[in-house]
Amino acid sequence: MVSVPDTAHPLAPAWLATPGDANDLADLVWPASAHRAGDGALVVGGARATDLAERFGTPVLVLDEQDVRDRAARTRAAFDAATARHGGSARVYYAGKAFLTSEVARWMLDAGLNVDVCSRGELETALAAGVPAERIGFHGNNKSAGELERAIGAGIGTIIVDSDIEIERIGAIAERLGACQRVLVRVRSGVHADTHEFLATAHEDQKFGFSLDEAERAVARIRALASTSFVGLHCHIGSQIFGVDGFRESAARVLALHERLLAGGDVPLLNLGGGFGIAYTRADDPAPIEDLADGIVDAVASECAARGIAMPTLAFEPGRSVIGPAGLTVYTVGTTKPVAVEIPDGSAQRLYVAVDGGMSDNVRPALYGAQYSARLASRAGDGAPALVRVVGMHCESGDVVVDHEFLPDDVAPGDLVAVASTGAYSAAMSSNYNHVPRPPVVAVRGGEARVILRGETIDDLLARDTGLHPAHTEGER
Repeated sequence: MVSVPDTAHPLAPAWLATPGDANDLADLVWPASAHRAGDGALVVGGARATDLAERFGTPVLVLDEQDVRDRAARTRAAFDAATARHGGSARVYYAGKAFLTSEVARWMLDAGLNVDVCSRGELETALAAGVPAERIGFHGNNKSAGELERAIGAGIGTIIVDSDIEIERIGAIAERLGACQRVLVRVRSGVHADTHEFLATAHEDQKFGFSLDEAERAVARIRALASTSFVGLHCHIGSQIFGVDGFRESAARVLALHERLLAGGDVPLLNLGGGFGIAYTRADDPAPIEDLADGIVDAVASECAARGIAMPTLAFEPGRSVIGPAGLTVYTVGTTKPVAVEIPDGSAQRLYVAVDGGMSDNVRPALYGAQYSARLASRAGDGAPALVRVVGMHCESGDVVVDHEFLPDDVAPGDLVAVASTGAYSAAMSSNYNHVPRPPVVAVRGGEARVILRGETIDDLLARDTGLHPAHTEGER
């Protein structure tokens, strides 16, 4: 449901409606299991936010495990059904960059997904979790020789090549190891997704992949090497995309290249990336994954039919849409501060609510201007809706957790506040800015809670300081 914009508060953006109840939990924004207990406390995965905060401290990132598993399985089923209608097949890779631990990797395997990685650390996590190497895809625009040697030596399924140098690097390593490495060529289709500039990755002036013209030369070189096997094209147009139009146009352009490449041999696979959007606020209206799958696959099938070519196996790489909505972060309120803001006809008030986390556990608001939703988690408030800005505890004016939200005006120090849709790119992009330890990640299911990523301590931070621990020598990592 999308709220009707309400500009009654002069500082509220046009998309933010004043809620009738500042304790409600909007559909799509919160984990599927989220609800309020009889006393008003937020419950997710059968666990009370108050109990989680008492046991694990705050901030704490909470993942509804069943919600993640269900979203993964639903995504796989959607693309299987969409391609089967056209006599084809699909592969779904979970984009580990959204958030990856050994537990999450195993959830993906259980749901029938493969895993996409883009660093040595992500690769080692997937392998250690038991993901078969042949079910891993390896991304990145600057993979080192060491990373490639480890990947090829492990028998990785596919490497997505990003440059001429990388083609030669892979070829030499694979030849030395006696392997023939399967590779995809990443291309820029020139389609600029309707998203933040930093999240759109298919336009020409950026670091990823080959242009459509350059790709033919790259494929010819791969085919000429005995130690590399060209298996298809890859194109990712961006992130947080709600519709199918960008995918449709990008697929049409990439399939024109695909058709030309068929003259030189098989092109069995087309990977169209991921980037499916989620609802961070009630103003967001993402399409169901089934609709996206049907729309994208139908567009590919139609384009292939028009060109008289067989539809290749299609691959997709969702991350955010699988894990993002299943997560929330619980904070403790430290201070509140009403701030008067001058407006043309006088002044208006915004309530600043400061919590015990911030840009170190979720940098997206500062980095992208990302919007989020928040609610009291320890109780239901009795006050009227007040326009608030939830801010962090870091020494930065841009340390904003939730830029615009309505909370009950009786929000006070000691209250718990939960921020929704933080399952993706929060823990994954976290830092130790201001020497703040990173919080734990806790999975909840059936009322049980367990840590799947340990939180850091001050001792962990100090342990890296060679002025305090001189036994660490220069060059050690």
